[in-house]
Amino acid sequence: MMNFSDFPVFIQAFFGAAGAFALTVLGAALVFFVNGENRKAKKAFDGFSAGVMLSAAFFSLLLPALEVPARGSAWLVSGGFFVGAALVSLVNLLFLKHGDNAGGVGLLYASVTLHNVPEGLAVGVAFSGGVLPGLMLALGIGIQNFPEGFCLAYPLNKHGFSKSRSFILSVLSGAVEIPCAMLGAVLFSGGGYMAFALAFAAGAMTAVTVTELIADAFGKRDFLTLFSFSVGFCVIMLLDLLFA
Repeated sequence: MMNFSDFPVFIQAFFGAAGAFALTVLGAALVFFVNGENRKAKKAFDGFSAGVMLSAAFFSLLLPALEVPARGSAWLVSGGFFVGAALVSLVNLLFLKHGDNAGGVGLLYASVTLHNVPEGLAVGVAFSGGVLPGLMLALGIGIQNFPEGFCLAYPLNKHGFSKSRSFILSVLSGAVEIPCAMLGAVLFSGGGYMAFALAFAAGAMTAVTVTELIADAFGKRDFLTLFSFSVGFCVIMLLDLLFA
């Protein structure tokens, strides 16, 4: 019987991204049962997910990237981290800075969908560096996807879409992570690209954490957000140190 680690990297990436996507589906499904947005619960999810993703970015991606034996590895790692962070920042610059006034719910939908592209790529890249980094990153993204699925379906419903259509559109937005993860695994599996690819994933995840999760969750600083962030970071750090 094959172990998960025996599967090709792009298959591992498929299952990892599919798991994260499943949480998008569950989050979007809340639109059928919830009539309002629970801000406190979202802040708890944001804080925990930020801790998970930052810890995974550094302990499971950036540090392994520095250990890859490659000529000019310091430049590869620095460049990869910069490109990953810049890609996410560019999406923010093009879409999120305009807010609801520049395009309403359509702009919100486009921005969330585009954000899922580098997140999916990062999952695939992480699996190309090993099963544990891939699973840790998929876990962090999945935790983020749960409230994100609802936070996209809910405004769609409030802007006149039926609950069923809002659910489907939110699910389709999250589904792009799966092919992007497989693409990331295929493009960056092994060779001299590994250090760059791992650092790219770390940069993308750090930028997502800072621009989306921390900025949103710390809109008003409180104990719940800080505690959730600390727990998320420590959980992944301990897992990485225990099983690496």
